[in-house]
Amino acid sequence: MIKNRNKIIISIGAIIAITIVIFFVLFRDNSVEALSKYGSRGNEVTQIQTKLKRWGYYNGSIDGIYGTKTVEAVKYFQRKNGLTADGIAGPNTLKAMGISSGSSSSSSASNSNNVNLLSRLIYGESRGETYTGQVAVGAVVLNRVKSSNFPNTIAGVIYQSGAFDAVSDGQINMTPDSTAKKAAQDALNGWDPSYGAIYYFNPATATNKWIWSRPMTVTIGKHRFCK
Repeated sequence: MIKNRNKIIISIGAIIAITIVIFFVLFRDNSVEALSKYGSRGNEVTQIQTKLKRWGYYNGSIDGIYGTKTVEAVKYFQRKNGLTADGIAGPNTLKAMGISSGSSSSSSASNSNNVNLLSRLIYGESRGETYTGQVAVGAVVLNRVKSSNFPNTIAGVIYQSGAFDAVSDGQINMTPDSTAKKAAQDALNGWDPSYGAIYYFNPATATNKWIWSRPMTVTIGKHRFCK
């Protein structure tokens, strides 16, 4: 009886030990899969490379391999977006890039609202401009959000009195097309063709002398961008 009891106890202990090991292995593997880092391969890496290349952070090949160039590009993106510059595309970095990483529904809803409002502003202000020019208009809004001289939300910046003609004349209420929505998402994800501008204007129609005194960063289409 004693021997049988000991065998049962040993068997139960072995089962518990195996269960713990299996749980540890599964937990560890899940934590690894929750991020992309040096040596990773696959579709997520391809998405990271594609977005970073489009936004000017990455100049390597889009091969789905998380190599040295991808690490440096991710670090560059992280520094520009106030993230920990460790070169690892974890949940926060993927979220900033607009790549799904299991973020909460409330965060998704908030992002959707921002995309919608920003795309309406872009469509109202610059639907006749090139795609890069439309992204630049969106970037100006986001640069204002970051500046202490403007409201600290997208809605606050857009609806600030006298800030944008599209709000004043009601074009903000027009339905944006897919291009404006895509431009809004790219701006939110960190692409800034305006090079940090917080103003833009059309030199052919501008009557405000003050705006002409602002340091220019770049001209894209009909808009001159400045700080």
